[in-house]
Amino acid sequence: MASATPTLLPLASDGCCTAGGAPALDDVGAHDLARRLKALADPTRLRLLSIIAAHDGGEACVCDLTEPVGLSQPTVSHHLKQLVDAGLVTRDKRGVWAYYALRPGALGEVTDALAAAVPGR
Repeated sequence: MASATPTLLPLASDGCCTAGGAPALDDVGAHDLARRLKALADPTRLRLLSIIAAHDGGEACVCDLTEPVGLSQPTVSHHLKQLVDAGLVTRDKRGVWAYYALRPGALGEVTDALAAAVPGR
């Protein structure tokens, strides 16, 4: 997985205006943050994250996630794969079933990266 905090580049100062403030997000950092935000931008994935977090022990079997979202197991598995690939949840295979849990600190990393990339004024 890519670093939790994106690499920031200083703004160029040659031109008509003087650059100031926080450095700009570099290409790799922008792609990494966009991938994680894209995974979060889907309503089904947000529901899955919420259901997993609310589940006993903070983890849920894929078999427990299909009914609440009203989708087939293959579709839910696809959404969960997107969340795993984005580094937001972990997957633990136990027998024929897979169990999912929020990766500790993952959502905080996304908000920190976004705050660093686009600082408030």
